[in-house]
Amino acid sequence: MPYLSIKVPRDYTANERLDKYIASLPDGMNRSKLKSTVVDMLVNDKPVKLSFKVTANDRIKIKWEENVPENIEPEFIPLKILYEDDNVCVVDKAQGMVTHPACGNWTGTLVNALLFHWNREKIPQPSTGTLREILNHRRPGIVHRLDKETSGIIITAKNRDTEEWLGAQFREHKKLVKEYIAICMGRPQHQHGCIETQIIRDPKNRKRYRAVTDTEEGKQARTSYNCLACYGEYSLMRIRISTGRTHQIRVHMRYLNCPVLGDSLYGREDKIFPSATLMLHAHLLKIRLPQEEALSSFVSPTPERFLEVLKRLHSLYPKTILSRDR
Repeated sequence: MPYLSIKVPRDYTANERLDKYIASLPDGMNRSKLKSTVVDMLVNDKPVKLSFKVTANDRIKIKWEENVPENIEPEFIPLKILYEDDNVCVVDKAQGMVTHPACGNWTGTLVNALLFHWNREKIPQPSTGTLREILNHRRPGIVHRLDKETSGIIITAKNRDTEEWLGAQFREHKKLVKEYIAICMGRPQHQHGCIETQIIRDPKNRKRYRAVTDTEEGKQARTSYNCLACYGEYSLMRIRISTGRTHQIRVHMRYLNCPVLGDSLYGREDKIFPSATLMLHAHLLKIRLPQEEALSSFVSPTPERFLEVLKRLHSLYPKTILSRDR
């Protein structure tokens, strides 16, 4: 992946936007390409936007993706459809599927599969426009996301009005219900609880995030959990989120000292299940569909990988329930 690392001269006085400054360099990148291909952009080791004003001695680091396709193509990829009408399509996403095209994953995504399923044409990718406009062309119908290794329910919109209708509910999180199940390493201190923190990028690892409580930086995140049962030092959790931050559940379970089993980014090595994949599944979604007054409920059954792990845990440990006042 191409990488640029430069330091702004100490005699620099122009105070330009970052994108303009990069475009002005002898080997710089034009602003439209910067918008459409940037992966990571740091100034003095902190993430910034293209509008950031550059000053003398700033240290700039930028990664970008080459070979961005001209079109997002429909692809025949079998999908498990839980519900579909003229406005929405509710999919039980398989583990390993990326939600929408992005750097490093331009094909094989849910969007590619939906374009084929809906009998849509390929979508040309713009090289100009705002960053929001460019990104929106990569994710038609996507109003929320699941991590690649998280399986389960995801609802998609088949027209622009429905995108707005559903998107507003995900932004507000008032009546919307998103419930997950997870198998975690470790036991929580309490049977149930609520985790409220800020979530920021981990300065030591740009692929990870951290839960912090001593700053107003980052984004506020709220996660409720209920420990359904423990098996030795493993816990079966039911989790609901009131915000939709990147890696939120994985970050908060690590914060609880109960990382999700099989989480290669936030977890730890496990001797009993060394080859386990991420044990996190979007189990339940309650949301208002267009022209409906009541919430519609969608449920995804427990995946086979969960059943296999639980069967092994049952054979190794007695099932215990944490006391409510623990």
